[in-house]
Amino acid sequence: MSSTSSWITPATRPDLIENLVSGVDRYNPSNVSILEDYLYHQIRSQEYDCLANLAILKLYQFNPALYNPDVVINILIKALTALPLPDFNLCIALLGERPATANQDEPDPLPSLLPSLTLLHASLQQCRFPAFWTLFKSEELENLRDNYTIEVVGFEDSVRSVVVRAVRAAFTKIGRDRLGTYLDLSGDALNAYVSKLEWSIDQSTGIISVPPNPDNQVEATVVRENIQLPQLSKIIAQTALTV
Repeated sequence: MSSTSSWITPATRPDLIENLVSGVDRYNPSNVSILEDYLYHQIRSQEYDCLANLAILKLYQFNPALYNPDVVINILIKALTALPLPDFNLCIALLGERPATANQDEPDPLPSLLPSLTLLHASLQQCRFPAFWTLFKSEELENLRDNYTIEVVGFEDSVRSVVVRAVRAAFTKIGRDRLGTYLDLSGDALNAYVSKLEWSIDQSTGIISVPPNPDNQVEATVVRENIQLPQLSKIIAQTALTV
């Protein structure tokens, strides 16, 4: 997800899905089950394909009878970890009004979970990472954890990847305890995670050094004006004519 091309066409997308997403068949309601199966493959394999998931939501928009709230919730969960890309907001924009008769056997879980999912997204987007973990692990979101995110392989590590991207862009050094609250890790688990990132820790001070990268390095920019004398003469002459 580091480039536009990989967002539009992920390397892990099968040819069958590529044909569906890229052609007019993406609007064929008979293909929705194929796209839903592909979503659950993403959930099990830690892969991600935003355009394929958006195609599901578009089909639900055009064909309200196809609406499956569990699928929508899983799409939003996957989109949460795509930050800083705008995937979550793109998904929200396609939800629209949901049919009142959908999923008649049990209540629609989306209306109760959507505000919390939106708050989780806002916390990540605003880099309020401790607030994210507090809300995510709260009693209020027990249903989300027990019935949805538990099925998403590597969900918490995917959230930590969002944190790492933000930390890399903003810090050259960060305290171990502070980073621990961002990652919801402590002790040996935190040390192992930092070691995996190949970041160095000063054990005496607890300061973690973030390797230099284009985002966390401040470089002075020198702007030079290159105006030749003939150009300046034209400007002065034009000014004299307008006075």
